Amino acid sequence: MDDAVKEKLPEDKIYTIDDIYNLPEGVRAELLNGEIYYMAPPGWTHQRISMALSSEIAAYIKKQNGDCQVLAAPFAVFLNEGSEKNYLEPDISVICDISRLDEKGCHGAPDWVIEIVSPSSRPRDYIKKMIQYCTAGVREYWIVDPDKKSVFVYGFEADRAEQYDFGEDVPAGIFEGFSIRVE
Repeated sequence: MDDAVKEKLPEDKIYTIDDIYNLPEGVRAELLNGEIYYMAPPGWTHQRISMALSSEIAAYIKKQNGDCQVLAAPFAVFLNEGSEKNYLEPDISVICDISRLDEKGCHGAPDWVIEIVSPSSRPRDYIKKMIQYCTAGVREYWIVDPDKKSVFVYGFEADRAEQYDFGEDVPAGIFEGFSIRVE
């Protein structure tokens, strides 16, 4: 992270969405409970997984004549309506209530969120984001971990938590009969 950017943002402050929008051009960050987290550009493996999952989910929805939208990062998600302290850019968001969408992003919880773990995001993805997504009303949360070659599935509606290895079919709880094999 550029030292000039760090100097502009004191660490002992509670940040808001306005601070995110006032970052210099090209600087990406997320906001969790008023704490800012800078994001490094994703790597090749991350992007390859994101593209494959997004494409497969979108193809399934289209085949089913569904109305859900599949959106890949960078795309803003304002989890808690009215909260100025949370702004996330999930790797993949599936939103079935399209009234939540506008040009700024998704206002309210997506139905399904997928995060692809990178070394710098590991603690946030596994703990902080999981708590945020669960309490905000996300129906299903997947953590795809390329280092562990695993997919962790949290079906908050169905109160399920399961782990799958790459190469196994991973059922999507929000779409009956649909599963994805993460390679």
